[in-house]
Amino acid sequence: MSVLVKTDSEVSSLSQSSPARSPRRPVYYVQSPSRDSHDGEKTTNSFNSSPVLSPMGSPPHSHSNSSLGPHSRESSSTRFSGSLKPGSRKNNNNNSQRKGWKPWKDQFDSIEEEGLLNDEDGNQHFLRRRFYCLAFVVGFLVLFSSFSLILWGASRPQKPTITMKSILFDQFVIQAGADASGVATAMVSMNSTVKLTFRNTATFFGVHVTSTPLDLTYSQLKVASGTIDEFYQSRKSQRSIAIILKGSNIPLYGGGSSLGSQNGAPIDPVPVTLNFIVRSRAYVLGTLVKPKFNKRVECSVIMDPKKMNVAISLNNKCTYK
Repeated sequence: MSVLVKTDSEVSSLSQSSPARSPRRPVYYVQSPSRDSHDGEKTTNSFNSSPVLSPMGSPPHSHSNSSLGPHSRESSSTRFSGSLKPGSRKNNNNNSQRKGWKPWKDQFDSIEEEGLLNDEDGNQHFLRRRFYCLAFVVGFLVLFSSFSLILWGASRPQKPTITMKSILFDQFVIQAGADASGVATAMVSMNSTVKLTFRNTATFFGVHVTSTPLDLTYSQLKVASGTIDEFYQSRKSQRSIAIILKGSNIPLYGGGSSLGSQNGAPIDPVPVTLNFIVRSRAYVLGTLVKPKFNKRVECSVIMDPKKMNVAISLNNKCTYK
């Protein structure tokens, strides 16, 4: 606020030139605070004094300061200057900082809450992925197991079949001898040939046949034996197999007392039994689905001296289990 300042000489010149109407009027001073600087440094109070003349011959009345008296002016100046003290800005800054702790804390809490929410979302996403993976694995296992069971169930009825064809006795000799311990007993030596047909009835897998021993027995005593070598039979196919059964110096002990031979043939008909088990396995789905097939064959035959070196049909003489 700008104020006109007049010197004492100007005031005296004015009083001499003007007619003496009233006694010399007292000079009043108006005190105005100066504006504080923008840089926040220490401010000073500037007081500009100027005489104020009342046109009516009475001292001017100030609505702000004169009506309240000198104490009021002092309090008002103190109020204005106090608000501009250097410490006041610092206090205001401290207050604002103290008040600012709450929004910073709220912001930190919000950030922490957002982090927790993000963690919860991440955990939920991770759990959801694990659930999907577990569901996929379980579903795959269920489907694969069902498919394997279907293949296994479909393969079970398609068992290989064995058909016994014939047996031929070409030698039968009974002679006295002794076993490995020196016990004297009758000894038997014989040769025979067995023919059979193996057929794989499966439409979508082949079978592996393992090595199979064949035994020819007389009164529960093994007198000859042979082996079916292992082989592979493809689907919907068959093969004819001939097995040679031999026995050399087999001790009969008391069981062969009634037996005799002449010219490589028995004197009397001799009942013998042929028995064996054919074991086969199919690999339908690798090593996961591999059904097994076991077939037991038992044939009862009469070795007739009149039919030596003649193939004897085994039709209706064998049982298959």
